[in-house]
Amino acid sequence: MLDAAVKQGARGRAGGSTAVDTSAGLERALLLASALIDSTVLLHRQRSGSPTPVARTGVVPLGDALESLIGRTQHTVCVALTGTSGFADAVTRSLARIPERAAVRILCTSATTSSSLPWLAQLADSRFEVRVSESELRETLVVDGMTALVPARETPGGQDAIVNDAATVRALELLFAGAWSRGRRLDEHLQLSPRLRTELAVRILERLRTGNTDEAAARELNVSLRTYRRYVAEIMRELNASSRFQAGVRAMEFGLLSA
Repeated sequence: MLDAAVKQGARGRAGGSTAVDTSAGLERALLLASALIDSTVLLHRQRSGSPTPVARTGVVPLGDALESLIGRTQHTVCVALTGTSGFADAVTRSLARIPERAAVRILCTSATTSSSLPWLAQLADSRFEVRVSESELRETLVVDGMTALVPARETPGGQDAIVNDAATVRALELLFAGAWSRGRRLDEHLQLSPRLRTELAVRILERLRTGNTDEAAARELNVSLRTYRRYVAEIMRELNASSRFQAGVRAMEFGLLSA
């Protein structure tokens, strides 16, 4: 009987151990399930709170949308301007609201420069850098590499877009950076000799680019060969070019010739 009692006690202890193990395993499973639920809820909240990848400004005026974005700038503002559009006007009015801590890069075309010299010249500030590009630009404003504003093209019913999608904003920033690297500083653009902008100079540059012989070019322009060569020498000197081919390339870079 003693042996039977011992065996029964052992079975009881074994059963109790199994019950404890089962209870502990169940508790761990519940804790894991709870943690999984909590993380899922947190992820959902984060996604719900993130901005819409692309939002239309709708009835919000372009100027108000610009000022809202610019006012939150922490580091950089990159803006591309292509002319005297409503976007360029709105950017001009909003520049004063850019926080002093931010660096500003303004990339514009020759057309923008010609029509906006007064306010561009006033941006000779350590925070503002202006370059002129003859690349095909898309008017865009990128803030801190995180958000972009792309104005609507001149189409009926078009709406300006605020872009928050990281990949899209990065692509816009890279396009801007490429055009920026090929642009020239505003002061260099303004220092170009007026003689390079005359109709005759442009016609000579076109013939240098196409590789016309001096005799053929002089005949087409109805000037003597000696006069043509003198003009070519003056143009090369103004462009600081060591060859006629280089003069043509620099004329393209400076916007004296269209692509």
